[in-house]
Amino acid sequence: MCRANLPAAFPLISQTFHYSNTQLSYIGAFSEAAYALGKFINGPLTDKIGGHKVFLAGLAGGIVFNFAFAASHTLFAFIIVWCFCRYFLSMGWGGLVKMIGQWYPPEKNGTIMGLISINFQFGGVLGTILAGYLVAWGFGWRGVFIYPALIGVVILIWSAFAAKERPGDVIKGVQVDRSHADSPLAVREIKNGERVSVRKIISALLRLRLFQYLMTFSFLMHVLRSFFFFWTAKFLVDIGMHDSTAIFSSALFPLFGCLGTILLGWYTDRFARRDRAKPMWMMLVILAGCLLAITLFIHSRLLVVMLLSACGFLVLAPYSMSAGALTLDIAGPDAAATSAGLLDGVGYIAGAIATFIGGYVSDHFGWIGVFRFLACSAIVAALSAYMMSRGFQKISD
Repeated sequence: MCRANLPAAFPLISQTFHYSNTQLSYIGAFSEAAYALGKFINGPLTDKIGGHKVFLAGLAGGIVFNFAFAASHTLFAFIIVWCFCRYFLSMGWGGLVKMIGQWYPPEKNGTIMGLISINFQFGGVLGTILAGYLVAWGFGWRGVFIYPALIGVVILIWSAFAAKERPGDVIKGVQVDRSHADSPLAVREIKNGERVSVRKIISALLRLRLFQYLMTFSFLMHVLRSFFFFWTAKFLVDIGMHDSTAIFSSALFPLFGCLGTILLGWYTDRFARRDRAKPMWMMLVILAGCLLAITLFIHSRLLVVMLLSACGFLVLAPYSMSAGALTLDIAGPDAAATSAGLLDGVGYIAGAIATFIGGYVSDHFGWIGVFRFLACSAIVAALSAYMMSRGFQKISD
């Protein structure tokens, strides 16, 4: 609600202030960098003080800076305010992963993380649809930030009372088997609830070959995901769609991403828990074909929307797996937030670069050039997932 509204507002902000795509990219790129910084800082912090507190603090900050964004009126102010907003929002995912690791055993990682990923994917669908209606009803770009923030206040109050850190906070004495005995993580110092320093956890993760592959994969997937997150609605407006229609159509990307995420999580738990990366690289090869198809049929808006929907299915499922089930498989619950913070921190640096590239290349080389770049990124991401798959196979053998 408090994040998906910015891309939906891009067409209106561009029309109101006469910003080019390159200028809009500054808001997205700098805020992605702030999000990356937040991941590096808040991931280890979450492992130290708990997911529930960090999650609530992040949501509160996101709400405050959504209101501040609506009160801004210069490009510099937009950039600064949204950087603060994204820094606080960076607390959300690490907090959730930390809590999920406390609640569920490892054999359910794929299914549970697939379902929990719906919070930001289907939440993105609802946030985008709400923004579309606000635009259609004439509330203007400021309303696209004010009303989602008001809804966020209700969610914050509910979450403060309803969400619990671990099962023992609900029923005293209840625990979940969190041994993760088959985890390939090299953090063997974490045993029987013993805590080790964040520095030791990070050092152990970075020495692990599988985690190195996963960081590379995360970098590339954020390139793809960040482009679609920031630029889908603006792209559709640029090829001739009306503002509200483009916003509604852009919601199909995360909607189909929800379906892909749930199906991939369920499939890997049932058939490929020892090698979740294999179906991921296969999906990315198909994604490259869809991206190239958009360059061929860019003047057919209906076909473009259908292909964008397929891209949502093929991008968000592997993307969610990297900082979700694979994080818990490799790191276990004790290092989950630190692992997710490192992965997303590196990833959102890539996202910042991709967001700027999307604006700059579309201004100077057209949208066809952008989608060719994305197709190449998908191929490299598929190669990275393939190497990760081979790593998992060696461990299984």
